Amino acid sequence: MTMNTAQNNNFGTLSIVATPIGNLDDITTRAIDALKTADIIACEDTRTSGKLLNHFNIDTTTWAYHEHNADVQTAKFIELLQQGKNIALISDAGTPLVSDPGYQLVLACHEANIKTVPVVGASAAIGALSVAGLPSDKFSFLGFLPAKQSGRLKQLETHANRNETMIFYEAPHRIIPCLKDMSAIFGLNREITYCRELTKTFETVYKTSLGELIDFVSNDSNQQKGEIVLVVAGKPNNENEDIAQHDTLLLRLLDDLSVKKAAALASDITGMKKNALYQRLLTLQKS
Repeated sequence: MTMNTAQNNNFGTLSIVATPIGNLDDITTRAIDALKTADIIACEDTRTSGKLLNHFNIDTTTWAYHEHNADVQTAKFIELLQQGKNIALISDAGTPLVSDPGYQLVLACHEANIKTVPVVGASAAIGALSVAGLPSDKFSFLGFLPAKQSGRLKQLETHANRNETMIFYEAPHRIIPCLKDMSAIFGLNREITYCRELTKTFETVYKTSLGELIDFVSNDSNQQKGEIVLVVAGKPNNENEDIAQHDTLLLRLLDDLSVKKAAALASDITGMKKNALYQRLLTLQKS
């Protein structure tokens, strides 16, 4: 039971309700009950949510709540909650607030001492992690990367030395540029599990390397559609594997520099030992 000693018992409750990410059978009994008994359902897109609500014969009034009207709607919802109305917040799919609107409303409820409860259920990030075959004892959810390449590369560079598993969302029209940028920063050999359309008819779960995944997605246009979650292995602790992560950079430097100068520059850029990089460059040069 959610407790806050300052909560006003005359106020209504805000329920954060998780909905299916694809398979409608994944909805919980508690979620259906919360949606049916609420006075208002706050939806990211009322048309999208309308399909779900119609399927389960839920006729509760719906209000749009998204990033473009959050300021105005948050104030209205707080007023209604203070009048004793109960509101259920849902997103288009999955758990609200996970790369979806809702933070502003939840924060406002805490500040107004309004009870807020989670009605747990599907989450694409956790679903992908559970089937990724990568370490799950420690992970970071990093959401969507910037749409522009410059911003995307800059952000990926800040994640280059993370040792924990990383979870990203990506839009289908950006998936190939995203994977190429990841390979430039993490290396072609970095392990990754590609999760697409989870729980849906054409679900894909493919564990491979970044280099192989680029080929897989590039050669199948169907893999460039739908909802995509990328589960990326953290930086390996083994030094040889660490060096291999920089193969793309090393090969690029070899285009213009001698092995000795390329090793020195790569050492300055990556912080790795010059001699180890020199040996790796020799290996790459031979192959």
